[in-house]
Amino acid sequence: MEVKIYTDGSCTGNPGPGGWAAIIIFENETSKIFGGEKITTNNRMELTAAIKALEFFEEQEDKQLSLKQLKIYTDSNYVKDGITIWIKNWEKNNWKTADKKNVKNVDLWKKLKELTRSKQIEWNWVKGHSDDPINDLADRLAKESTPV
Repeated sequence: MEVKIYTDGSCTGNPGPGGWAAIIIFENETSKIFGGEKITTNNRMELTAAIKALEFFEEQEDKQLSLKQLKIYTDSNYVKDGITIWIKNWEKNNWKTADKKNVKNVDLWKKLKELTRSKQIEWNWVKGHSDDPINDLADRLAKESTPV
């Protein structure tokens, strides 16, 4: 069985108040999870959405979802490329970028890496605001979750 997850993050100002959302589709069920922070960045909210979606599976062990093929859809190349490409070198270089600067959001990258370790995940980029109804819903929920 395939599980689809759509994630999105939003921020008013950067930094500023932000929200995140994930829509998880499996079998005949759809779960929506979302939240926000008063002071954050867009990239932190994008990462948080993916983390919270994967944590959702940690809580669903009884449904054996952790054994399933996960397809994660994000409109953030930062998240997709970070977890599939960049993170290998960051770890090798003690969490430094190619130009020797500290990796931003290292706390969230480490958490995301740990959550992906035992799962089979296909990461997909989807263009934001492109009439993909589920991505649009994730975007709307992230914006609505932004604290005022």
